[in-house]
Amino acid sequence: MSNDLVIDASPREISIALLENKKLIGLNKEKTDIQFSVGDIYLAKVKKIMPGLNAAFIDVGYEKDAFLHYLDLGPQFNSLNKYMHLAISRKGKLIPFSKFRREVDINKEGKINQILVPGQPVIVQIAKEPISTKGPRLGSEVSIPGRNIVLIPFADKISISSKITSNEEKERLRSLITSIKPNNYGVIVRTAAEGKRVAELDSELRMLINKWESSFEKIKGGKTPRLMLGELNRASAILRDVLNGQFDGITVNEPTVFHEIKQFIESIAPEKTKIVKLYQEEEPIFEKFGIEKQIKSLFGKTVSFKSGAYLIIEHTEALHVIDVNSGNRSKSNSSQETNALEVNLAAADEIARQLRLRDMGGIIVVDFIDMHSNDHRQMLYDRMKEAMSTDRTKNHILPLSKFGLMQITRQRVRPEMHIETNEACPSCLGTGKVESTLLHTEVIEQQLVRIQEKYKLKYVSLRVHPFIAAYVNKGWFKSLRREWMKKLGLRMKVNPGASLNLLDFKVFDKNGDELIID
Repeated sequence: MSNDLVIDASPREISIALLENKKLIGLNKEKTDIQFSVGDIYLAKVKKIMPGLNAAFIDVGYEKDAFLHYLDLGPQFNSLNKYMHLAISRKGKLIPFSKFRREVDINKEGKINQILVPGQPVIVQIAKEPISTKGPRLGSEVSIPGRNIVLIPFADKISISSKITSNEEKERLRSLITSIKPNNYGVIVRTAAEGKRVAELDSELRMLINKWESSFEKIKGGKTPRLMLGELNRASAILRDVLNGQFDGITVNEPTVFHEIKQFIESIAPEKTKIVKLYQEEEPIFEKFGIEKQIKSLFGKTVSFKSGAYLIIEHTEALHVIDVNSGNRSKSNSSQETNALEVNLAAADEIARQLRLRDMGGIIVVDFIDMHSNDHRQMLYDRMKEAMSTDRTKNHILPLSKFGLMQITRQRVRPEMHIETNEACPSCLGTGKVESTLLHTEVIEQQLVRIQEKYKLKYVSLRVHPFIAAYVNKGWFKSLRREWMKKLGLRMKVNPGASLNLLDFKVFDKNGDELIID
């Protein structure tokens, strides 16, 4: 089995595709100017107390106030709050974190108005990104994740990943962390730490502690709210969490991102720096690896998965509904019950893949094909649990109901991935009015003239629909491409782009950066 990460970086967005045996199993798209990522830590301000909800609305700088419930404050909130005030009001050197005397934990049954007041500064961490009309969801039980461990200030407790099954290894890691952990810090040991030596874990622990404590050095003065400690960019965060011994390749198409990722790999797994490669070919990276085609086929309302069987995926404000259909699939030697079981088992695998791909969260209801055998219903439930076991997002699965429905809950921490797979009409572009296609090449030429006037280039790459590329390149001495080159005084290459609509086009410089005229 091969695992590869393909990263398509552009000035506006970074797209990250995770492939397993060249099959797309994960896709993340992140705007380069995105704010409020899960894990970011803010020095914020209490905006409004809501006693009826036992919660508060917090100003973190987002257009809508963020939500902080009393239960998300964390038991050590008083200690964190006191240390924050010491850092803000200090005149000299701040007391070392390990020597700070902790406060009593807050009451689990307490009220928010006993802890917070409007206008009070507070340290919070983004638990969920803004979704739909809602602002971010917050917590004050801060955690700083690393490759092998997670640091939790003031917790003073050691937890070991339940996925480490060896009791001997658990005890080894517990005693090891106990020997190197300073006072006032808790640690969660991740699965990746299994078999790691003390030097490696100690180095990472010191790095995380330094990262956390240095964030308090500049806390005095300045605006509130403001970012105290930012999470890694999305590409690095994914690498930190998914990089393992079976990872075979990381391919990036942008030099700056390539060097950032290579440096990050050197810091967490120096032996794997050779798997990071820079992609420099003309063909778009997602088309080269067959990802664009998979995206088009996987993100629509209807998704085919095996021998004519398909899923229909519907979304509402309250939940997601998935209907399993056998389509024209039939086997003459199979009974209806056996056929239904085979389709349902294959559907379970595809549904687990779709939930990860689209990052679907909340309540998911699946309408499987009816089966009468209790053994078959149990087999389907077990298959669904097995398929979802590799999902790093928290989830819970209920057995089939008597109506053949399966309910799944999956933690929602960021907006669902939605990609429009239906293309606009190439003639009217969805307007209902047709523009003469004879004018399209003139539109391209006008844009090239404006680009040349602005950038004064010697070379450009034009990417158009394959039909248009064939027309522009037709002929040799009298091709439209050569006419444009002569008129603009530059060299030009015209490449077909299978992912472009008929009347779409893009222009790039020699470094592969898209040239845009507002």
